[in-house]
Amino acid sequence: MMTAHQTALQHIKPGDWLTLMLGGVCVALLTLKLWGGDLADKAIIRSGGKIFREVPLSRDQQIEVPGPLGTSIISIKQRKARIASDPSPRQYCVRQGWLQQAGEIALCLPNQVSVELAGSRKKYDSLNY
Repeated sequence: MMTAHQTALQHIKPGDWLTLMLGGVCVALLTLKLWGGDLADKAIIRSGGKIFREVPLSRDQQIEVPGPLGTSIISIKQRKARIASDPSPRQYCVRQGWLQQAGEIALCLPNQVSVELAGSRKKYDSLNY
């Protein structure tokens, strides 16, 4: 006795398999191309809504950024950036971890400090429209 699954597979022809495989490859390539993001070249650090500093990611360093609640520390290491410490109560920006692709951002809203990574090409998403 044949199951429904076996019956369905009997109706798929070689051309159908080829179409399914090509479609899967196209979806995988488009995913990598459109959602991959570029590697970042620099970090744009803001304090109080104004640019505090723009620093290259090519040099490992720690930057102290003043804010209304105190000092936030931005770490740059191995072409990645993160907010290492912040006086904000919930620590969401610290928990975000390492950023490495252009367009990624970490915000410490209570302390009004942010770090955004920028690359050679601006990354767009639905929020930019």
